[in-house]
Amino acid sequence: MSNVDIVVVIGAPRSGTNMLRDVLCSLNGVATWPCDEINYIWRHGNLRYPSDELPPERATDFVRRYIRRQFDWVARHYGVETVVEKTCANSLRVPFVDAVVPEAKYLFIRRDGLDAVGSAMDRWTAPLDIPYLARKARFVPATDLPYYAGRYFWSRIYRFFSREQRLAFWGPQMDDMDDLLARHSLDEVCAIQWQRCVEQSRQAFQAMDPSRWLEVGYEDFVSRPQEELGRIVDFLGLPAGRDAQAEAVKGVRSGSVGKGRARLDGEAIQRLESLLGETLQRYGYA
Repeated sequence: MSNVDIVVVIGAPRSGTNMLRDVLCSLNGVATWPCDEINYIWRHGNLRYPSDELPPERATDFVRRYIRRQFDWVARHYGVETVVEKTCANSLRVPFVDAVVPEAKYLFIRRDGLDAVGSAMDRWTAPLDIPYLARKARFVPATDLPYYAGRYFWSRIYRFFSREQRLAFWGPQMDDMDDLLARHSLDEVCAIQWQRCVEQSRQAFQAMDPSRWLEVGYEDFVSRPQEELGRIVDFLGLPAGRDAQAEAVKGVRSGSVGKGRARLDGEAIQRLESLLGETLQRYGYA
């Protein structure tokens, strides 16, 4: 790999990962892929592994070379020195990611779990978005296309017949996903997804040199965007002045704080708070 600075944004689905990535990529010298996520790239060479919880030993020489070439492509294509990557499934496999890009710095963004649940449920039942799919499909390795086409077709067929009108799968795939979907309601599955992503990321970062990762609260970022971006820029060593930072966050709003919770009734909130108790408490969300 050429001399590229790598920043990996880690966070559960619907936790502000897109927002954080997009803010960073609006700064000079920083870029990412022209699509939402690159889970297809991260899973190349492990296509049929049954979940997104790839262990670090799955980062073979072939896998490492392939993924690192994709980072090089972004740097060359956009003429930048810093590449930002955001794939929510990586929150389940930080040690695997670190085996691929051991020089990376990490931004760990977390959000109120019940806000994330309310938002994630919309994605499980979302209609077909062809332009979104087309942007992601550009970065599916050619040899993997038939496999993903089959999975996508099955998920859409499942949604048509599902009592909950949900997809067969969405978001980071956990080892016991099928069992969870069989035993839990959709809101509980979304809650467990959020909790696993947060807890497994936290565990991985606690074992990592603290100079390599920074925790960011979604609520803090949207309420004090310039202050929080300044902290992130300093951590990453990006050459972005105060004016550039102010321009980067001019579109950040706090209006989504509490929206996910508002979609849940009192019974659901009580049930999910009981399910997620310790994790919510750790971050001050309960």
